[in-house]
Amino acid sequence: MSSITLRFLAEPSTVNFGGKVHGGTVMKWIDEAGYACATRWAKRYCVTVSVGSIRFGRPIMIGDLVEVEARLAYTGKTSMNISVEVRAGDMKTGQMQVITECLVVFVAVDPEGKTIPVQAWLPETPGDIALAQRVKAHLDAARAMQPAV
Repeated sequence: MSSITLRFLAEPSTVNFGGKVHGGTVMKWIDEAGYACATRWAKRYCVTVSVGSIRFGRPIMIGDLVEVEARLAYTGKTSMNISVEVRAGDMKTGQMQVITECLVVFVAVDPEGKTIPVQAWLPETPGDIALAQRVKAHLDAARAMQPAV
């Protein structure tokens, strides 16, 4: 399976002094959903390599329904690029808003912690194909900016 969605209520134990969910808690949820998606795909233990830009659009309040959706977006030889979107909203209205989205890179590792190859993911839907193309273009641009060694 190439995607997973975690759903839960924002609890009082997750808020800061301003009464809103800690940004660090949201980042933890992103990592957990990404890990679940990567591990399910690789069928191996996976570790986080990097997390792309995170910009919070609005706060998450106590009692909000939170959805953290992680989707496989692109695979390399050993890496899995996971697109994660966090949504939250009031359950009474059913209105959900995107809080943040980012790209998280994971690799599968063997028992000694060495990176191992992962199965290639081939996008099938138009949305998955567009996402994979955006991620590939981003990776190519990042590689082009790295100095030659």
